[in-house]
Amino acid sequence: MAAKLILSMDGTVIKEYPLNKERMTIGRKEHNDIVIDNLAVSGEHAAVVTIMHDSFLEDLDSTNGLEVNGTPTKKHFLQNNDVIEIGKHKLKYVNDQITKTTSADFERTMVMRSPPGQSAAAKAGTMKTPVKPNQPAAAGGAEETGKFGAPTSAAPAKPAAQADAGKPAVVQILTGPNAGKELELVKNLTTLGKPGLQVAVLTRRPQGFFITHVEGASFPLVNGKELTNQAHQLNDHDVIELAGIKMEFYFKV
Repeated sequence: MAAKLILSMDGTVIKEYPLNKERMTIGRKEHNDIVIDNLAVSGEHAAVVTIMHDSFLEDLDSTNGLEVNGTPTKKHFLQNNDVIEIGKHKLKYVNDQITKTTSADFERTMVMRSPPGQSAAAKAGTMKTPVKPNQPAAAGGAEETGKFGAPTSAAPAKPAAQADAGKPAVVQILTGPNAGKELELVKNLTTLGKPGLQVAVLTRRPQGFFITHVEGASFPLVNGKELTNQAHQLNDHDVIELAGIKMEFYFKV
């Protein structure tokens, strides 16, 4: 069953809207997917982006803003039974597809997704890249490490990730108690961060992987540079700083 929004006013249900498109807009003008005919609602007030079983809400610079569960917000990762308030109208988000990313914060997700039989060196923040059969080791026996820094000269970062778009990718934690643990990016959308503090989503597109800020007053950093409202394409070995944790994005060999 697809996720849906239930529009109501003063406790009376007006209409249900299944989230069956990747992007649905909410506003007063008739071209929106969800039309709310009220002067407190902007022409294009907000948008809901849905990929697989995950959805997030974004305010489209509306005049009067919006609230989720009574808290004003610009961007919010939606969870089952969240209530969006726009003027006097309410939109209840219903999603019975419970995923790890909506029920656990980032560090707990990393614990659940950590590779079995992880070595002590990996837990300390150093993880050796597996070498395929008949594949020569990197020059000088260099290892990929979970430490913050540039990749080795034997495996230089590519100027753009588009050439690697079809390859499997991983996010590895660099700092904190879970340093060295990995999260394989197997979904089209993967949520990172801590709900209520700072959340971003990684999306897989034909051009590669992109990171987008979703929730939180401050924006995540990539290689020390703060992101903007726009999706940012990730390159091999980019370092992301999010919710007080540093992590490295890279393509698997």
